[in-house]
Amino acid sequence: MFLVFNKQKIISYLIAFSTVAILFAGASFFMPSREETLQTSVGAGKLLPIYSVETNEKKVSLTMNCAWNADDIEKILDTLSKYKVHITFFMVGDWVDKYPEAVKKIAESGHEIGNHSNTHPHVNNLSLEKNESQIKECADKIEKLTGKRSLLYRGPYGEYNDVVLKAAKNQQHETIQWSLDTLDYKGLTESEMWARLENKLKNGDIILMHNGTKHTAEALDRIIYNIQEKGYDIVPVSDLIYKENANIDVNGRQRQTN
Repeated sequence: MFLVFNKQKIISYLIAFSTVAILFAGASFFMPSREETLQTSVGAGKLLPIYSVETNEKKVSLTMNCAWNADDIEKILDTLSKYKVHITFFMVGDWVDKYPEAVKKIAESGHEIGNHSNTHPHVNNLSLEKNESQIKECADKIEKLTGKRSLLYRGPYGEYNDVVLKAAKNQQHETIQWSLDTLDYKGLTESEMWARLENKLKNGDIILMHNGTKHTAEALDRIIYNIQEKGYDIVPVSDLIYKENANIDVNGRQRQTN
């Protein structure tokens, strides 16, 4: 079968094709980018924790999760004292129960104590009420030993969702993640830990470490020395984040709004 096209039909097809192409191009032009979609989602009520802080000051926060043993706490505190540095310890309630003297010594040394849940569960699987209970019970234990109630929260395993973040807010806690991870819990040496920080460190970073690991206590001296050599001050998280007039962008970076 032969298809016969006259001049009029060809012109009609070309016009139709051009119209479809223009409409498609216009739709692509006005389609939001991935970042714009995320920003819209965040603006519409998506909750986010703080991973880092936008600041012109050369300061970072060092954080220490406490969930295992307390064998290295003495050495960690000695190193922090040597460099006149104060950091934030995120403690699990069960750890507070097991090592009350370590908790008190950390507080007496001027360090900030944050909340790392009561029993270190997978909080993304818990209801709002159970998440609130995890935070409140840990905060009660910290306050009983130190006289100060925790104000910062970090979910176990770094987990969070809207329910977890809402529970923290309801308990007057700000949820804190991290922007740099030493991976000390994997048994990395001090050289390997520093290699993970050296070329990435920037203003407003929050660094994750853990006590009770194989090399953390011995690596801390070099890590603090190297951070200070780069010109950074190390401060507790509460001295890094903004308490008001701030928002959190799609990357979890807290920014001041005025």
